[in-house]
Amino acid sequence: MLRNTFCHIPGIGPTSEKELWNRGIRSWDDVTGISSVESLPSRYCLLKSRVSESVECLKQRNARYFAQALPTNQHWRLFSDFRDSVVYLDIETSGLAAGGNCITTIAVYDGKSVMWYVKGRNLERFREDIQKYKLVVTYNGSCFDIPFIESYLKIRMRQPQIDLRFLLKSLGYTGGLKGCEKKMGLDREELDGLDGFCAVLLWNDFSTRGNKKALETLLAYNVLDAVNLETLMVMAYNLKLRETPFLDTHQLPLPGPVHNPFEPHKETVDRILEVRYAYS
Repeated sequence: MLRNTFCHIPGIGPTSEKELWNRGIRSWDDVTGISSVESLPSRYCLLKSRVSESVECLKQRNARYFAQALPTNQHWRLFSDFRDSVVYLDIETSGLAAGGNCITTIAVYDGKSVMWYVKGRNLERFREDIQKYKLVVTYNGSCFDIPFIESYLKIRMRQPQIDLRFLLKSLGYTGGLKGCEKKMGLDREELDGLDGFCAVLLWNDFSTRGNKKALETLLAYNVLDAVNLETLMVMAYNLKLRETPFLDTHQLPLPGPVHNPFEPHKETVDRILEVRYAYS
């Protein structure tokens, strides 16, 4: 989709971009084939030079160039071109606010492999591992996960981000990650009903009582959150294509099932849910 994008060029917004598409200028290749832009309105004066710059930046795999030039609500356009270097990320914490709380687990999925990090075990490795990715996909990560990570681990995550909370909201899907999953047909099976507060309870059960089944269940929950982000991202990407002329040519197939290396423990899940809803 990036090669069909012009709204990152100064002077070109969504309306002007659609005008270009309607004129038959639907890709960067169409611009390089134009002998002159004099016949176009003056706001297109930078078109050729910025398209040439964009071609070079894409060759260099410079995701930040496009993220800085595009409006935030158009960052979804980076997904297809940088999918081979995307990471789907989700964290769990000891509480639902950054102040005084810690990260307990982090799950990441890169479309091929699942990785996880646990406080007191390997959490510090996240600092180095995350650097190899060019694009980060989260749900509510711009408000919660990323600021929490940066504050707690004392790092800066400079990769462009796609926050599915806002992307899905623009498509009419709300209700939190679990609510969006249900509306889009994803089944959490044995983990259905668990939420962020349950994740806090699971960590407490593990850290205070030494219940290894609670940690196993927490990691199963955390990993599922991260893995499901890929399916939601692909579905959102395809839905956003309906706003463009490229729906028939650019749609992506849905990803297949991903093996979760952790199994939730039913008795632990039932007990945690009982405690959880006692607070409701």
